[in-house]
Amino acid sequence: MSKTICHPAAGFVAGIILAANISSGAETPPKFLGANSCANSSCHGGGGAKQNQFLVWSLKDFHSQRPAATLTTARSKQIADALEIKDPSASSRCTTCHAPLRDVPESLRGENFKVSECVSCESCHGAAENWLRAHTRHDYTRADRTAAGMRDLQNLYVRANTCIACHQNVDADILKAGHPELIFELDGQSVAEPKHWCAEKNGNGAQAWLVGQAVALREMSWQLANEKSPTESEINRWNALVWLMQTAAPESNLKMPPKTRAVTIAYAASTLQGESDQVARDFATTDWSDTKTSKILSAFANSNESFRDTAVSQNLQARRAERLVLALDRLVASLPEYKNNEPMQSSLNQLFKLAQSIPDFDPKEFAAALEKLSAALAAH
Repeated sequence: MSKTICHPAAGFVAGIILAANISSGAETPPKFLGANSCANSSCHGGGGAKQNQFLVWSLKDFHSQRPAATLTTARSKQIADALEIKDPSASSRCTTCHAPLRDVPESLRGENFKVSECVSCESCHGAAENWLRAHTRHDYTRADRTAAGMRDLQNLYVRANTCIACHQNVDADILKAGHPELIFELDGQSVAEPKHWCAEKNGNGAQAWLVGQAVALREMSWQLANEKSPTESEINRWNALVWLMQTAAPESNLKMPPKTRAVTIAYAASTLQGESDQVARDFATTDWSDTKTSKILSAFANSNESFRDTAVSQNLQARRAERLVLALDRLVASLPEYKNNEPMQSSLNQLFKLAQSIPDFDPKEFAAALEKLSAALAAH
């Protein structure tokens, strides 16, 4: 499974098919039946709060139309021209994430299957042929549904792996052509999603954040190891996430990458992929508590000395800050007592402001702002 997951740009649909096939024990992959198979008013197309999932997705969720529509914009055309891609809406390098159903083989398309559905129900929940009728049975457990091929998105590790394929890595040449960098953040991106699931199934926000970062580190390690000539910026982005995970979870024993460029890349290939994947698995099954969240938040708030280390380049410090402010936001959000804490929120806003520009980043100023956050945390 890790080989499929670690090929986000080329194996998204293949991963969906493989995972569903393995889960169901079928000899042949199950078919994709299309979103309309979920849309009956007595199922997920009704008006009630527990039956409106199809309506939320089709009317409110950007996954429904926007990813494919993006491929028709002038900016996408410009990126495609730089890559010598004639039509981004028909190239698998683009559609694998923006319109993944285009890559589903004809033999696996059900009667109501529509390519135009973009990132649809089965993109996340798995090809539905083997579980559609049975998954509503009252005597079915989560294990029964998973065994039938329905992806268990309540499992944070499974959820992170489902989303990471299109929300983290972008090939270096696509980035150079103008595609924006992506930062995967499972909790924040889940919160931004129009909800078509029960709140209690969302899981703890801080735990989701940590699992997502560990999976992101695995994917970034894979990409770095497979890049022929990674740039310093790519290495620094990866290095910053290693630092973040070490600070958040020192018990995981993730080691700091070596100093030299060649050894760093080899280290990413041989060590960090497996280690970070195991960290993600472990934290996905941990009994979480606010105490754990507070401990990580405190470690981050007291990391100001790291930003005063003059041996660390300005670019790497900026990349650390870029990751850190997003982490602080999710950790603070998961602790209700800080929601209306003015000193805490003011310090957090200042840190976000200071981390906005990589070229203009001032590590000392950021360290001073971190001290204020630490003081606000201690005073609470």
